[in-house]
Amino acid sequence: MPSDTSSDCNDKPLWLALDQGGHASRALVFNQRGQQVVHAYAAISTERIGSDRVEHNADEIVASLRKVIDDVAKSLGVDVRRVRAAGLATQRSSVVCWDQQNGNPLSPVLSWQDRRNADLVTALRPYKNEIQEQTGLVLSPHYGASKLRWCLDHLAAVQTAQQMGCLHCGPLASYLLFTLLKERPYVVDPANASRTQLWSPASGAWCESLLQKFGIPNDLLPKPVPTQFNYGSLNFGHQTIPLRICTGDQAAMPFANGPLHLDTLYVNLGTGAFIMAPTHRSILHAAPLLRSVLCSEGDTVMYALEGTVNGAGAALSWWANQSGIDPWPNLNSLSRTQITGKQVPFFINAVGGIASPYWSAESEPRFIENSNHDDQDYLIAIIESIAFLINANIQIMRKHLPSLNKILVGGGLSACIYLNECLADLSGLPVMRLSERELTGRGLAYLTAARPHDWQHISHNLSIKPTSNTALHDREQRWRTLIED
Repeated sequence: MPSDTSSDCNDKPLWLALDQGGHASRALVFNQRGQQVVHAYAAISTERIGSDRVEHNADEIVASLRKVIDDVAKSLGVDVRRVRAAGLATQRSSVVCWDQQNGNPLSPVLSWQDRRNADLVTALRPYKNEIQEQTGLVLSPHYGASKLRWCLDHLAAVQTAQQMGCLHCGPLASYLLFTLLKERPYVVDPANASRTQLWSPASGAWCESLLQKFGIPNDLLPKPVPTQFNYGSLNFGHQTIPLRICTGDQAAMPFANGPLHLDTLYVNLGTGAFIMAPTHRSILHAAPLLRSVLCSEGDTVMYALEGTVNGAGAALSWWANQSGIDPWPNLNSLSRTQITGKQVPFFINAVGGIASPYWSAESEPRFIENSNHDDQDYLIAIIESIAFLINANIQIMRKHLPSLNKILVGGGLSACIYLNECLADLSGLPVMRLSERELTGRGLAYLTAARPHDWQHISHNLSIKPTSNTALHDREQRWRTLIED
């Protein structure tokens, strides 16, 4: 719904951000100062099949985006003409196959959480060091390559299209660009290309040796292009506007507050938790962390060291399904003062598989020492496990980038004060929580607007200084021993 725009001149530009996430599609319009003008939201469904398959309906995602685009255009009224350009952000490791002739999907959208082809990844373990060096990623079934191979092996519609020479496949972002834009481009940006585990940040191209290892023909994949690119024309109201930025949701988030700061860790706490440390250089030997491309404009590239925690909000959802108890209403009330002296269980947070820095896709989530505990104890154990995993990544990042000295957090789970307190106490760094919730959309708008100089900083509605928390550090050490065992 619209917000107050009375202070805007009628001819000042507006910018459209399309944020396609795991639970919903959003369209957000921002002005030149980074103030949200209108927004629209459309939920999408997720199908979970067993413990390793997570899918979305491709047609539903496209319909949800078209709906939110139409909704914000109508909300803007005559101001729709002020929207100069659009940007698109998606979940990076989600993939889909489609027919290049009519754009019809030939597969579900296999989510970033999907691990259905773990057997192929296991077979490629002898090459894990080579794959990490070439792609910046630890070998994992969460990334797109093994999922694309599964589609080629198991879906008759995909096999038929390949035989007829009309198969397109790749990241969800490429499918949405092809479907939504007038020119039907078949391209992919660096952030989404990298999460296929087939793309080389060093060359900016598909890696032939990895294509052979995963069995993915080069001619099936989209053309790699920069983050900032003339992708094509998007219908918006009764006009068309250029779409000039495409990236991953986590790659857009650090730009929400404008220019990046090389002394800051950016932590997005959503379904998963993602930890980004921006850097101007690509750190070649980063394992067990990931190397990411945050943004590329021509020959200029901004990189990041990245850590991933699969079980953030997803861990709370897992517990809700296991226990029948909704943990979300109690999150905001948790704080250090309530935890003092409590004996809580330990949670092996393998929801979606354990990601960095431990990398154990086969582990199963479970509580340890879980007798004589109440519901709050289990909730505390889950929150602490998220903090323990994030801090394990932060400690390695600071060895590579010693200048990191503060943490900026955002996302839905940042509402949990205790989680922020744990991060401060464990890392020894101050934690600042941004008041803006739509960080991906705002960061995307900043890039789409070509980084305006008058972009306003988001205020911090919570600032936490680290304290000496011996009990929490002791629990972290015990938890690490359990995880390593």
